[in-house]
Amino acid sequence: MTTEHLLLRAARGETIERVPVWAMRQAGRWDPEFMRVRAGQDFFSFSEDVERSAEVSILPTRFGVDAVILFYDITTLPLAMGLPFTLQTDRGPVPDRPIRTLKDLERLNPDPAPSSYGHITSLLGRVRQRLAGSLPVLVFAGAPFTVASYCIGTGKDLVATRAFAAENPQVFTALLERLGHATVGFVNTLLGLGADAWQLFDSWAGKLNEVEYDTWAQRWHVEILARTARTHPDKPAILFVKESPYLDKLCAAGAPVVSLGSGHNLAEARARWPHLVFQGNVAEKMLREGTPDQVRQAVRDCLKAGGGQRHILNLNHGVDRRTPPENFQAYIDAARAGV
Repeated sequence: MTTEHLLLRAARGETIERVPVWAMRQAGRWDPEFMRVRAGQDFFSFSEDVERSAEVSILPTRFGVDAVILFYDITTLPLAMGLPFTLQTDRGPVPDRPIRTLKDLERLNPDPAPSSYGHITSLLGRVRQRLAGSLPVLVFAGAPFTVASYCIGTGKDLVATRAFAAENPQVFTALLERLGHATVGFVNTLLGLGADAWQLFDSWAGKLNEVEYDTWAQRWHVEILARTARTHPDKPAILFVKESPYLDKLCAAGAPVVSLGSGHNLAEARARWPHLVFQGNVAEKMLREGTPDQVRQAVRDCLKAGGGQRHILNLNHGVDRRTPPENFQAYIDAARAGV
């Protein structure tokens, strides 16, 4: 049944009757129902609560999305490897004991057993059971550079990440290698348990210079995508680098689906790389600040640029917590209505 899903057919480049639609962070704080289900739980307790995580993962189906993406965090994997995190306001995930030395790296198991992230495997099973094949289920993983930034405690602070890498090149390289290896195992496990497709997130790599990008990001995108594709050639991969200035590198990394930012021209990308499928790229800011009519027009403009084939409608990045639910509904309705 899953082979007939619209989003999967689009991801494989097959002919589609309309462009499928979903959104990064479609299960999130912008949705009052999400907040009701969360009921004040701290993030990590909430994400480990399989029943509640399953409920919020499925909540976006009431808007008419064409796929469900599981609700969890990119720090799920390093936590399973042996590095606990706490979520701090305005800082995001912060490691209890940041990786600083090669000895610290010994705490990270490069081959964590699926039982170490058992709440995710259980979540996948629960969501698949509840959907009963009605929609495809997406999973995701953080790419090594972005996850490493959190593991060393620098997070979004690229200056601090660069400084650490310059002062501790051996540690940083070994950390990327360990995370890359573990990511392949994590993704292959979830795909093997029935996930239909997956997305690789490298949120902070778009701020790197070209040499850094090649060394810390592109190398790992290529390797992870190739190794997962060898094991699961029938499970499409989506590559997302937030507002990346290196579209040519994104398109050469090996993902059949490339997610575009607001700085990319969808029509030009489709013309230049006709063999690829592109995801995006309605501006998240439009959903946050526009009127429903403006959102609908932005969607129509994006659909026109995409040409109706080899296109999955999404945003330039995730839904902001200040997004009005009526704008999200307008976004989905316009996508389903077409140009």
